[in-house]
Amino acid sequence: MTDTHSSDSNGPAHSGRGFETIAIHAGNTADPLTGAVVPPIYQVSTYKQDGVGGLRGGYEYSRSANPTRTALEENLSALEGGRRGLAFASGLAAEDCLLRTLLVTGDHVVIPNDAYGGTFRLFAKVVSRWGVEFSVADTSDPAAVRAAVTDRTKAIWVETPSNPLLGISDIAALAAVARSAGARLVVDNTFASPYLQQPLALGADVVVHSTTKYMGGHSDVVGGALIVNDPDLGEELAYHQNAMGAVAGPFDAWLVLRGIKTLAVRMDRHSENAERIAEMLTQHPRVTRVLYPGLADHPGHEVAAKQMKAFGGMVSFQVEGGEEAAVEVCDRASVFTLGESLGGVESLIEHPGRMTHASAAGSPLEVPADLVRLSVGIENAADLMADLRVALG
Repeated sequence: MTDTHSSDSNGPAHSGRGFETIAIHAGNTADPLTGAVVPPIYQVSTYKQDGVGGLRGGYEYSRSANPTRTALEENLSALEGGRRGLAFASGLAAEDCLLRTLLVTGDHVVIPNDAYGGTFRLFAKVVSRWGVEFSVADTSDPAAVRAAVTDRTKAIWVETPSNPLLGISDIAALAAVARSAGARLVVDNTFASPYLQQPLALGADVVVHSTTKYMGGHSDVVGGALIVNDPDLGEELAYHQNAMGAVAGPFDAWLVLRGIKTLAVRMDRHSENAERIAEMLTQHPRVTRVLYPGLADHPGHEVAAKQMKAFGGMVSFQVEGGEEAAVEVCDRASVFTLGESLGGVESLIEHPGRMTHASAAGSPLEVPADLVRLSVGIENAADLMADLRVALG
């Protein structure tokens, strides 16, 4: 643990080390009092001061900073190759803080035409009430994004891979579009995780995570994160994080830290299993389309191969028979658990149109009614494939 609550400490301390080493050690200094190799859960609200204004290590109140959260924020920053990491109570809390920091009335944002339903809801139902406008564009096409930019555009928002259609956007190309427009490029890296993709190195300004997903990895915690390279932006975000207060609690921060230690090995297995399942689904007579960037015929395959280490654990597919057939597939699965969320060690199956993306119904972001989304876990791949064959009938 450091003696300060600033997480601007990635830099030289971790340069040259492998991802797996950074994931286990960044922010995880042995406890100076006991030598405990795992950072303690500082379940505390306030701290004794050595005289008025005499703070020990910079800690005064746990909304402003907490040592367990500091450890996580340093770890997140190191994993993404950033200068500042910030941990929040949820992914949407992180997004809300970012948007309140970047935008004012009259500003404009470009968002993906296949964004996560919760992100779309935040823009459509909350941010729009501030007098901020947004346009929807196909972010897999830099020309379409450029055409959507106006002289009021302050941010370009990207998910890659996207949720739930697994679209791929060229981060470096969109970074160039953002720079030419004087806008910030924000990349939601939740589906890939920093193990498979590092947007800051490709020119992004901000990385967003729902740490609930692959970072936590065990379906037992809710959290979010922002990582940036710009120290000034990092300070602005930290100010708003404290002023708004939607911070990660110490136990939640500790759970995410624990999950991150195995992120690399889990992502390898998620990706291997997902690739096998995607290939199997392409051969199934009831499947009309498989969406997985690891498939050679995926329209974003070449870009994904360029900017990702592997193709991740998310697979979506469409089934013959329409919406009711897709719902029946979800209901018949047994090894795949019917549930929302993703990124845990257990495999999940869901119907986006009725579940995670119901808020996008009737909008330009409405998802196909016959779509099924899989979060492929780390179970035995043969068991997962057998379960899907039964579910598909």
